[in-house]
Amino acid sequence: MAHIHDSDGSSSSGHQHPKSTAKWAASLENLLEDPEGVKRFREFLKKEFSEENVLFWLACEEFKKTQDKKQMQEKAKEIYMTFLSSKASSQVNVEGQSRLNEKILEEPHPLMFQKLQDQIFNLMKYDSYSRFLKSDLFLKHKRTEEEEEDPPDAQTAAKRASRIYNT
Repeated sequence: MAHIHDSDGSSSSGHQHPKSTAKWAASLENLLEDPEGVKRFREFLKKEFSEENVLFWLACEEFKKTQDKKQMQEKAKEIYMTFLSSKASSQVNVEGQSRLNEKILEEPHPLMFQKLQDQIFNLMKYDSYSRFLKSDLFLKHKRTEEEEEDPPDAQTAAKRASRIYNT
């Protein structure tokens, strides 16, 4: 008895939740809120050689949650050295970059990177995100999801049966 209830519960809940790919396709915000989405997006950006954009965005999100002053200073420096300095290993391309210098690190505050983060967000949104939604990587994930979700209905069962008998 319990077993029937279980399978029932899972199938009905499957219908209430929108598929994650549908959520990702709805907005870049949704995509970035979903760890799985971030993972797929990063895979895609790696192929495009622009993974630093999403990494920078994530680092800024993390940075905004930092309360401790000393930690904030360390993280700010890390973000600067990794993404913003002219010698950065994963330099992001933001306006006003040449004017950025280490002075900004002396007085770190949670929103110090906000403008740059917004720039990168828009860059991703209007550039790589739209390509991501058309990419094989995304579409493959979407197909897999649909195959997992949809219970074989009577029609596909009938089709399968007719295939078997038509050989």
